Amino acid sequence: MTSLIVAAAVLLFILVVSFRSRAVVFCQYLETMTGISLKPSDVRRVYREKGREGVREMFLDLIIREDLKEGPIEIPEEEAIDSANR
Repeated sequence: MTSLIVAAAVLLFILVVSFRSRAVVFCQYLETMTGISLKPSDVRRVYREKGREGVREMFLDLIIREDLKEGPIEIPEEEAIDSANR
């Protein structure tokens, strides 16, 4: 009986740690992939206020803002594309 309680406590601890680390992992991923740095507390706040969709919106907004900082993308002319396909 005691070993069952200990096992349940260990599983509960792992569950709590995994839920607490989601924001940290998201911020690390975002910084690694895009260079955008966020605080885990900001992600937790948005998740608490708006849920999963709110975090997704925040992520997309940050990606778009970072992309706009880099300026417009050069689009190759049609002649260059046609000559490359021949």
